[in-house]
Amino acid sequence: MEVGVQSGYVANGGAPPPAGILSVGEVQRTNNRSPAKTGLHVNFKEKGEIKEKREKFLTAKYGHHQMSLIRKRLAVEMWLYEELKKLYASTNNKIEDSVSNEEVEVDIDELLDMDGDEQRRRHLQNLLINAKGSQNDVKNFINDLLERAKTL
Repeated sequence: MEVGVQSGYVANGGAPPPAGILSVGEVQRTNNRSPAKTGLHVNFKEKGEIKEKREKFLTAKYGHHQMSLIRKRLAVEMWLYEELKKLYASTNNKIEDSVSNEEVEVDIDELLDMDGDEQRRRHLQNLLINAKGSQNDVKNFINDLLERAKTL
């Protein structure tokens, strides 16, 4: 025997259903969502709306001894940069413009790889041949740089 709901059947003897109870037809007319979830939806972003990708940086943690060596090297390089600015400054004291006009690159690693102080001194004199400072200033700079390079 099959049991089913007839199309014209009304529950409760023809009386309207109590408040909050939906008939079969009303349930089918809703979007098959429960009342608690009707406000939920998912927004998909278009490809043009993707935010800029964050840059990622890799950092390293160094030991105390390694950090002291790095600081010492950085101090020598900063000193070198400032002294080169002074050597290549024009007589008008335009230090900022002078370094950009004269590109002089002193590689500390290259100096350290050379055999002796005389070879280092000749190399530095060849690099600094166009310096606007006096020859005495260049000579003092070379001596100071060679002393500081020995500490590295």
